[in-house]
Amino acid sequence: MEAAMGLMRRIPPKHSEAALSALLSLLPHHSSDLLSQVDQPLQVLCDVDSGKEFILCEYNRDADSYRSPWSNKYHPALDDGPHPSAELRKLEIEANDVFTIYRDQYYEGGISSVYMWEDENEGFIACFLIKKDGSKTAHGRRGYLQEGSWDAIHVIEVGPEEEVNARYCLTSSVMLSLTTNDESEGTFNLSGSIRRQMNMELSVAEGHLCNMGRMIEEMESKLRNSLDQVYFGKTKEMVCTLRPPAEIVQTKFPDSRIP
Repeated sequence: MEAAMGLMRRIPPKHSEAALSALLSLLPHHSSDLLSQVDQPLQVLCDVDSGKEFILCEYNRDADSYRSPWSNKYHPALDDGPHPSAELRKLEIEANDVFTIYRDQYYEGGISSVYMWEDENEGFIACFLIKKDGSKTAHGRRGYLQEGSWDAIHVIEVGPEEEVNARYCLTSSVMLSLTTNDESEGTFNLSGSIRRQMNMELSVAEGHLCNMGRMIEEMESKLRNSLDQVYFGKTKEMVCTLRPPAEIVQTKFPDSRIP
């Protein structure tokens, strides 16, 4: 299991589905652990009742059906699928509306979904999802890449309220994949994933949604910086080492020889 998880951490996100399927056939007795711990690129389905798209994941799935955050119905239809309580469903609707604004401001397009469900420890769990397609064929804005995707998964465990505070545990994962194709420079592909965790105890005076929003905003800023330093920074360093820019090659260094 440890070797399988190490392999999945090194597999490019666009190949993770095929790799996970192969591992499930090799390790059927670890299927539940693999499915719960391995993040896969997010898929999208259209809610025919609301006309809006929503994101598919393990957190809104029951059997082969997925619950839409917009209509609260399963697609395909499922009679006995689990649903959040009336109070939690109200918070879920509000979170989806707020997160749509957040996604549009930070990502300038894409698709977002928020799902919530009760926890056995008298708290609840919320899952915030964002999928942005940055390819040239995407219907969003700034589609400059030949292929490109950003999948973000934020899962927050909210503990029961104690006096005026509540404890929050945020686990965030980001999967990045991009491909450029230029006649002069050729094809270039960069992909990877990163996961981080954050624990905080915050006052609930302004509500859970405000606290969760601040944590996600802070975490996404850290993840973007890490991706920039680890993936883009190291890639640029390697490329410049192997193929230094022409202006550096042509630079004439001063003659330091002693006359």
